[in-house]
Formats: sequence, C-alpha cells, structure tokens
Amino acid sequence: MTATVAVVGGGYGGIAAAKALDDVADVVLVEPRDTFVHNVAALRGLVDPEWTDRIFFRYDELLGRGRVLHDRAVRVDSDAVTVGSGERIAADYIVLATGSGYPFPAKVDVDDSTSAKEKFRATYDALAQADNVLLLGAGPVGLELAGELKAAWADKTVTIVDPVDDLLSGIDFPDKLRAELRRQLHEMGIELLLGTSLRTEPPSEAGEIKTFTATTRSGREIVADIWFRCFGVRPITGYLAAELATARRANGHLDVTDELRLPGEQRVFAIGDITATPEAKTAKAAGQHAEVVATNIRTLIHGGDELTSYQPGPPSIALPLGPRGGASYTPDMGLLDAETTSQLKGADLMVDALHEMLGAPARNDR
Repeated sequence: MTATVAVVGGGYGGIAAAKALDDVADVVLVEPRDTFVHNVAALRGLVDPEWTDRIFFRYDELLGRGRVLHDRAVRVDSDAVTVGSGERIAADYIVLATGSGYPFPAKVDVDDSTSAKEKFRATYDALAQADNVLLLGAGPVGLELAGELKAAWADKTVTIVDPVDDLLSGIDFPDKLRAELRRQLHEMGIELLLGTSLRTEPPSEAGEIKTFTATTRSGREIVADIWFRCFGVRPITGYLAAELATARRANGHLDVTDELRLPGEQRVFAIGDITATPEAKTAKAAGQHAEVVATNIRTLIHGGDELTSYQPGPPSIALPLGPRGGASYTPDMGLLDAETTSQLKGADLMVDALHEMLGAPARNDR
C-alpha cells in the first residue's frame, strides 16, 4: 500500500516537500489559503500595482497525484491531521510547514486572494496620498519596504525608527554589509533613527492614511501620514496535540532533531519558519529543510533507516532596496553590490522559479 503523507501548510517549504514526495506517496497538502502567496515579492506587490496579481499562484498544477485540501489544521497528533471541517486525515508521515505570521504588508492576514488583493490595492491608494511614511523596525522587512517605497515614490519622506543601535540586529553579519546598506539608504534619502523608539503607539491603524505627529524617546518629532509595523514574527504552531506540543518553545518555535523530526517522534517532521534551528527564517532555508525531509521520508518509505541530517548554513542575505538597489552577503562570496543583488533577487524576486513549480500566477478575479 502507498504511504500517505500529510503536509500541513502550503508555503515555500510545504509546496517543495509536497511536490518532492508526490511520485512516491499519497500526498495531502493542507492549506487554508485559496492561493499560494509569494511573500518574497509582497512589498513590491504593495507599491507597484502591476506586481500585485503576480504574487498569487493557484495550487492546481502543484501535484500530479496528490491533492490540496483548502482547510485549516486545528489539531495534529502523531498519526493524523484534523481540519476545521472535522475531517480527520490519517497519515503515515506528517510534515509541519505552517510558517509564521507577520504584520501586513510583508504577509497577508486573510485566506482568500480576492480580499488580499483588495487590501493591497487599498493600501496602495492610501500610500499614493501620503507624503510622509513612518516604518517601525530596521530589520530586513523595514529596510526592503523603505527601498521599495523610495523606488516607487522618490519624493516621499521615509523614516525608519528602531530601538536597537544598528541595522539587522541579532544577525551575525559583517560591518561592511551594514555600512553599504546605510550608504544606499542615505543616498535614497531614507532617514534612520536608531537607538530610540516612539513614546506612544501611533494613533491610527497601520496602513491607514491619517496624519499625526509622533515623538521618539530621544525627543525627535516625526510627522507621518501613514505608518507600518516591520517587526513581530509569530510562528504558527498552536494546533499541536498534547504529545507533540512538548516540542514547542515559549516563543512558539519547535525543537527538531538533526533529521528535522520532532523529538521522540519517528514520522512527524517540521520545516521552515516554525523550527528552532539557529538560522535566519527564509524561503531558501525552508526549501532546504523540505529537501532533507523529503529525502528522509523517501528513505523510510523504502524501508531504510540511514537518514540525512540538516546542517544550518552560515548567515547570508540578499536584501534588495527596490528593483535596482540593495546589498547581499554570503561567507563564500563576501559582500555583493546593488547590481548583483538586483540580478539575484531584486528585479525578478524569484517569480520565475515559482512559475516552474506552480504554473502561471492566478489572474485577477475581480
């Protein structure tokens, strides 16, 4: 009999794992969204209406044998996934790939693509009216959003506020990367206010057009017409049954073994943002997790017991600042300039790779 593999979550890691196992198992991909959302390009989709539709892909062409179940996992135990409708999917192997939540616009917070596109367009319209934009957070999302904003609207004032004293805090990158990013941000006219925070929360909702004056703890007043929160990642792991929930840390991440299994579990794996692996949570890392887990499940299905271990890579990043700006770093290649970053990620934002896996983007259904 063919083994059944339930993949919970249809993000970058989930689709890679499901597709890699489609020829050897009965794969059920459990995903509440009606389309795959290409979060890597979400910020471009916010500032450029021609990109908005391009970040949504239907799941129809992902699997040849398996199926995609558009529902939300409400309980996962060692041998089954129960979804919101009440259906219980018995599985020989389970891959947890539910990813993380993050404030809009880096990630959308609705399941249907029509509502998501409407939110992007409404926020674009609000941005078009704004002269001054305030971003809270100088991590990768804040910097990338700032670059996209200035590339689309060079005349807008963009200010980034972060309580930490430097860019990309908590990540072991060389000073020369931060220096290059600072240089480009300065040339683009983006103001960095680091080592301080706002005395009070903005009086409006994030993404809402409403002029206000914010004051930092250092006493600086900032006039803004719209603001965005660029921090606050949240692993989505609240569906685990008691016997699996012991792997969950206080911050929501899951402990995993070298083979990316939950501790004490032989057939339950976790990949992507939800893992507690010591590395940046990126689409690339999720894909690498998926490759290891798919290889290990294949081995187990065929009766083998020598599994592949996952080794987190050293810190690396490709951080575009608009289509033609940005900087990248890898330990092997060192610091890469704006032109190389654009070739790697900035211009295409990896859309072509998703075409190969998922087919053409979903068309505008309004």
